[in-house]
Amino acid sequence: MEINNLKRSILLKAKLAKEASKKLASVGTDQKNDILFAIVDALERNIKKILSCNELDVLTAKETGIPSILIDRLTLTEERVAGIINGIKNVIHLQDPVGAVIEGPNPPVGLDIKKIRVPLGVIAMIYEARPSVTVDATVLCLKAGNAVILKGGSEAINSNKILAEIIYNAGIGAGMPEGSLQFIDTMDRGAVYELLQLDNLIDLLIPRGSEELVRFIKTNSLIPVLSHGKGLCHTYVDKDADIEMAINIAINAKCQRPSVCNAMETLLVHREIADKILPKLCKLYYDAKVEIRGCEMTGSIVSSISTATEKDWQTEYLDLKISIKVVNSLEEAISHINKYGSMHSEAIVTNNKEVADKFISKVDAAAVFVNASTRLHDGSVFGLGCEIGISTQKLHARGTMGIKELTSTKYVVRGKGTIRT
Repeated sequence: MEINNLKRSILLKAKLAKEASKKLASVGTDQKNDILFAIVDALERNIKKILSCNELDVLTAKETGIPSILIDRLTLTEERVAGIINGIKNVIHLQDPVGAVIEGPNPPVGLDIKKIRVPLGVIAMIYEARPSVTVDATVLCLKAGNAVILKGGSEAINSNKILAEIIYNAGIGAGMPEGSLQFIDTMDRGAVYELLQLDNLIDLLIPRGSEELVRFIKTNSLIPVLSHGKGLCHTYVDKDADIEMAINIAINAKCQRPSVCNAMETLLVHREIADKILPKLCKLYYDAKVEIRGCEMTGSIVSSISTATEKDWQTEYLDLKISIKVVNSLEEAISHINKYGSMHSEAIVTNNKEVADKFISKVDAAAVFVNASTRLHDGSVFGLGCEIGISTQKLHARGTMGIKELTSTKYVVRGKGTIRT
């Protein structure tokens, strides 16, 4: 596509989304839910078509040598589609955030002041290899009264295209304003750059993908960016941990689905419990085909592992690989996490409440888990229906993001001829 034509195409889609956002802002809860019910029905009726398009993407991805971790994210199954649809149903039952009163300050006599939630306006999503984002992002944006622009990766073009088509047609049939969903179907990489320049039409941009993608977007965007950073997650097994509990959590956090951002990459173990837990745990990891890299002390307990390097402590594997470090204290574990972690999800296993409380207060992360797997950091688990991403920033949202995080605020001030003197 020629540059001028590409620019015009992206600009037109953004303008249509902006106009639609003005109408969506005043759409009532019942109508928004009707739109979401229609989307659920349409997706359920078209599962075979969705899976057929996804098979084309997966086949192409395998032929072009895309890494297995991306193929896992790309792949849809009946079970995964059912999970996506169930997420929409959960969002339907969530309270509409728009118009909710956040706080009402004590104003001077004669004024009634309320701070309420309002839609952000137009949200653009740029993402890789995850067709589920096409559905989750659209549904959450609509429930929060926002228009959405979607730019998925070329590896999922057929999956994203059919999903966007099904959603749009169903939504329009149920009263969704024209233009509320804009899907950018070109595989021209220049489309991303053109999108990043439209700060007068797009209110928020959310990238989901590789570090390289997020870095490019944050460097080149004129639009405020709410980024989904990498997930270099840790689990610390304290000396007062229940060993069986710690093993179960450590296996789940690494092996349940290693290609996702809330999977554990580094296991930290207190030296007083290391020789009790590591032999059994490492055997289970080997049984699950996990490649283990460890510090010198870990190697002295389990001789079959590879030696970890400085790079290992910095690496988000997204694979069946793990780094293990034996630490001398809680303080050393916290220091390691705050040095190498990505402020995503961190966990501690301990029966000592004082130790757990110190871990919670000292570890800098979007979510901290006590006696639970980092894999639980997810919108559906947290009761948000689904999520639009997990923010590792601190403004304006942090952690898993649902419909409330897709709103802004407005002060509504009512007087009785009140003036300032």
